[in-house]
Amino acid sequence: MAITEFIIPKSEIDSRLDRALRRKFPHLKQVQIEKSLRSGLMRLDGAKVKANYRCSEGQVITMPDWLAKSTVEDKSVDEPYISDQKSAADLSYIKSLIIAETKHWMALNKPAGLAVQGGTSTGRHIDGLLQSAFRDGVRPKLVHRLDKDTSGILIVAKHDEAARQLSSAFQSQKLQKSYLALVLGQLPPLGDVKVPLSKSGPMGKEKMSPDFENGQYAHTKFKTLSRSGGNMSLMALQPMTGRTHQLRVHMLASKAPILGDGKYAGADAHPGADFQRQLHLHAQFLRLPDGQLLEAPLPKHMKDALSYLDMMTDVPTSLPDFEEDIT
Repeated sequence: MAITEFIIPKSEIDSRLDRALRRKFPHLKQVQIEKSLRSGLMRLDGAKVKANYRCSEGQVITMPDWLAKSTVEDKSVDEPYISDQKSAADLSYIKSLIIAETKHWMALNKPAGLAVQGGTSTGRHIDGLLQSAFRDGVRPKLVHRLDKDTSGILIVAKHDEAARQLSSAFQSQKLQKSYLALVLGQLPPLGDVKVPLSKSGPMGKEKMSPDFENGQYAHTKFKTLSRSGGNMSLMALQPMTGRTHQLRVHMLASKAPILGDGKYAGADAHPGADFQRQLHLHAQFLRLPDGQLLEAPLPKHMKDALSYLDMMTDVPTSLPDFEEDIT
């Protein structure tokens, strides 16, 4: 049996194995990857591993040639939101999230609290909804991720070539991203956070933390948009690397945790009853390589918080400039 080998590149360090495989082989569905890993059809350095295994540079994935090249769907595993009939309700819901669309991709405004992809304790998620909504013709493919608790722009490819191009653009930092965050603390008008990160903790409860000895390089640019009298700030954040929970950990390390981030800041993330206990982090802008700028409207909980703090007029209406100081 002919075997295909895929060597994990530097760009996929600390990525989930299933996500690295989806980016390299866009035709493979999540259900195919999980089943192949469980059965040993796909192996990492010759061993069976789980889909959520975190990759290291230079590791080798092996699989049969027919699996690496196949475009035939495997429907033999019962997976939530995967069926032979497309769901009109799921299609309607996905359409309600679309903020921009071409024949190559669609951009969604993902709500906070909805996961992008399935996991050990995840039921409803964007990937499953897409597969349920589009059973024939267009089969959208994920090319990047947002945290479950983060809202904002999620771009989805409509075909394999678009998936390859967009995945490459994300990995090579050819797209400009800007997030809006409400933080508990005050930072300088403009700055950088360069704090390496690593993951630790038991399975299912892993957390990222600063690790200057063994952590992976992580870089975030920030810009203070406004400050309130109650020691809160509205920030624009630009991730220059794509580490898990990077913005959340970098803000905490800067003594300015994001409002509502109980996972990392604990009780300190919830100042009082005037604010909902949700993460106030939103992927607001995404500039594509062709120059097109996408913008996702703010979620209700952030609008409410900014209105209460009289900061709505400080929300940027275009991609912030992270290079020039505020006057």
